[in-house]
Amino acid sequence: MGKLLNEFKDFAMKGNVVDMAIGVVIGGAFGAIVSSVVEDLITPLIGAIFGQPDFSHITLGPIALGNFINAVVNFLIIAICLFAVVKAINKMKKPAPAPKAARVCPFCKSEIADDATRCPHCTSELAK
Repeated sequence: MGKLLNEFKDFAMKGNVVDMAIGVVIGGAFGAIVSSVVEDLITPLIGAIFGQPDFSHITLGPIALGNFINAVVNFLIIAICLFAVVKAINKMKKPAPAPKAARVCPFCKSEIADDATRCPHCTSELAK
């Protein structure tokens, strides 16, 4: 039983699991913000432009087509908001540093370690 508990502790404390848990919590909080933006800001604007922000009264016989339209509109608005936020976050990120060019032996033209003093391929002495 102790071994199983230790394995579970190792699994739960891995960086990826903790990062994912934090992401889920922050995602839930962010979801509340996006829902508020949609319901309190954008939906009333749609209502002001088109006359009615709620499409739930639209039916096609017994099918409540309006509820589906509401869900699609809400999804599109949320997707656009999330796209804008992700795009803004990506602009704020520092670009990854360019990888350093590989060092090449001047004699045999093989790729060598940056701190090498001798080429492992042709054994020539290398200048620093």
